[in-house]
Parts: sequence; structure tokens; C-alpha cells
Amino acid sequence: MGIESSSAVNLKSLHDNVASVVLGKPEVIRLALITLLADGHLLLEDVPGVGKTLLAKALARSIDGTFRRVQFTPDLLPADLLGTSIFHQPTGEFRFMPGPLFSQVVLADEVNRATPRTQSALLEAMGERQVSLDGVTHRLGPPFFVVATQNPYEFEGTYPLPESQLDRFLLRTDMGYPDRPAERDLLRQHREGEPVDHLKPVLHASDISKLQDQSREVKVTDAIADYVLDIVEATRSRSEIVLGASTRAAIGLYRAAQAAALLEGRDYVVPDDVKTLAVPVLAHRLIARAGGIGANTEVTSDAVREILAKVTIPS
Repeated sequence: MGIESSSAVNLKSLHDNVASVVLGKPEVIRLALITLLADGHLLLEDVPGVGKTLLAKALARSIDGTFRRVQFTPDLLPADLLGTSIFHQPTGEFRFMPGPLFSQVVLADEVNRATPRTQSALLEAMGERQVSLDGVTHRLGPPFFVVATQNPYEFEGTYPLPESQLDRFLLRTDMGYPDRPAERDLLRQHREGEPVDHLKPVLHASDISKLQDQSREVKVTDAIADYVLDIVEATRSRSEIVLGASTRAAIGLYRAAQAAALLEGRDYVVPDDVKTLAVPVLAHRLIARAGGIGANTEVTSDAVREILAKVTIPS
């Protein structure tokens, strides 16, 4: 069985619109859309200048959503993200002035440059989908989609995200350099300015909320659910892994597989949905016994791939 034709058309339009400016990155676009459909958040680890900001902008413009980019620096305060109350002289009252987090797509650029206190403010908002200030709760979104970036090769003046905060990101991936034909097309695109500035919306934010609800209805058999749990459980008994995948990680892999199925036009999950997403969903949540920040992801990614090769795939 397939999903409703209107949903399939909407998803294809969204994918094609983003791909028209983010060239040569079909897998990155796929993972970004899966994260959005699963109502999660995306962590991009890569060097500057490979299209991380472009991807976030293209998604925001494609869904006619509000977009804010926040450059994370050591002097960035939680109030700079969340907002603050300002005294309004004519009325004699305090008025809440929302910060940049009150957008539907937020790019948290170089998130590991901010202090732990500011990182915590961002990641609490990501988890709770709300901000509480002065005793008042303010909802974020819908949708509320955070794309955070960090440079895995630069450690000077950074505050690496701890495990509990990395666990808040549904998926982690890198952009990588485009191939030569795609890079040539990028040069041509920029003759007339920034291509993303001319991008037209193909969906509305309300359409994304409906698609997120629809992804939760995608069928997952008990055999597939057990496959997810077998993979997650196997991460907890690896000799090279100090900290295995959490229950939140299992839920994340389950939800990402549902979103992947919806993106493929199916109303049911197949084992390949789980298998192709296991590394981007799980690797960044695991802690290797030895190695630095950059080496950790390599070790944990290899560990997940070895687990996938050994765990029995349901028929």
C-alpha cells in the first residue's frame, strides 16, 4: 500500500525544490527531510563553506516558514536565544520580546562555540518545544526544526556537546564536498546572485505538521520493532563502546524509519529503512572507549556498521 497521492506529490515537490539549489547532495537532502518529517533536529558536522546554511535556508523557503540564523559565540547568552522581558514605559508593563528561537527553522551555526549554559538553553527548547520565562510558557513552532552545525576539525575555543545533549539530535550527518559537475553548476547558478533568494515555497508550515502526523501513522510490525531493539541493545555490549544507545535513541530510530517510509511513498516500514538510518541516528549518541571528538564518530560509526552486519534482518 502507498500513501495518499497528495502527500506523495507534496513530498516530491519539497525534495525537488530543495535539490534545485542544494546541488549534488541527494542523501543529505533525504536525511534532512526525514528529520523534518520525524519532528526531530539535525546535526551537521563539516568544514565551513559546503552548504550547511544553504540547506537550512532552502528548507525554510520551501515550506514558507520563518528562518533565523544564530552565530554561536562564547559571549552568546541564553536570553540572546530565548528572548527577554522589556519594560514598556507607556503601559507600565513588561513585554516579552521573543528571541530568534521563535522561528520555524533555526540554524544554530557552530553550536559548539557557545558556553554550556547557552547550549543547554537551546537543547532544552529543542526537547520541550517550548520556552518558559518569568513564569509564562511560550510554545515553539509548529514546526520547530533546528539545524545545528559544528566543525569537527577545529577544537580551539570550543565547548563540545556532552552526550545528553547530542542525544537530542535525531540525526547527524556531514555535507561533504560536491562532485565536480555539481560544483560547476553551483558556479553557474551564482552568476545572477544567491539562488536560494529566488526560491519559491511549495508547501506551507501547516502542510509539514500534517505530514509529521501522517508519518506517525506509518505501520511498524513487531518484527521491525524488535530489529530496532536488537540493534540498539547490541551497542550496549560492544567492548569499544563505553556508553551505548539510550531508549530515546531507539525511539529516534523507530520514528526516523517511519519518516523514511513516508518519504518513499509507503505506509509501512521495511528493514532497509532501519538499516540505512542506523548510523546517522545512533553513531553520534555513542561514546567510544578511546579517541578524541573526531575519532569518536569514526569508531562508533564502524561499530554500528558491524552490528548491522551481524544482527538478523527480519524477513
